[in-house]
Amino acid sequence: MLTKRIVPCLDIKDGRTVKGVNFVDLRDAGDPVELAQRYAKEGADELVFLDISATEQKRKTLAAMVYNVAEKLNIPFTVGGGISAVEDVDILLKNGADKISINSSAVKRPDLINELAAKFGSQCIVVAIDAKEIEGNWKVHLVGGKVPTELNLFEWAKEVELRGAGEILFTSMDHDGTKNGFANEALARLSDELNIPIIASGGAGTMQHFADTFINGRADAALAASVFHFKEIEIRDLKNQLKRDGIPVRI
Repeated sequence: MLTKRIVPCLDIKDGRTVKGVNFVDLRDAGDPVELAQRYAKEGADELVFLDISATEQKRKTLAAMVYNVAEKLNIPFTVGGGISAVEDVDILLKNGADKISINSSAVKRPDLINELAAKFGSQCIVVAIDAKEIEGNWKVHLVGGKVPTELNLFEWAKEVELRGAGEILFTSMDHDGTKNGFANEALARLSDELNIPIIASGGAGTMQHFADTFINGRADAALAASVFHFKEIEIRDLKNQLKRDGIPVRI
């Protein structure tokens, strides 16, 4: 079994980290650079920054934040939110991001995946997929889960891989925020059908949930936000427990 990764996620609005419930009641959670440094010190393997702001200055604000994070961080980090063109990616990578994440823009124009993989390499292209199980069929959703599509999760994931994505970040909307565990059945099926790494997202509430998604869901990495932000789970404690459970992690 390859080493499993623990990935905290930070939502960024206008250059600040925010916390919210179901995308509303957002409140300031501090400086992203300071939080990133804290998580790196605590043993996070990677970080994900998702820009949820929509100001005209967004690109400049995000690029400046990426530059500041890159200067002070010694672990890889992914940046997503509003990326829809090769130029967007170019700016973020030049400012120090290791990977970028695209979601709605990939569904609206799938060729974007091919273009980004060809120019920058698959290793830095993550495609995020938000999906919900409706009458036994996993349907892909866009715009933070607000817009349903007819796309099937597994078919879209296979297409994403064929087009050159290096990794998939799968969020189960049914599990997100529930703290009842990850969507391990869907994750295991994705793992069976794909040859690229899969990051599990949505549902982390206990240390056991992380163990379950690595063993039963066969996820390569597990992403969480609130359990880390609110210090309900300390990353170092989590990794020590996973190691005791026989799951290979970087301590």
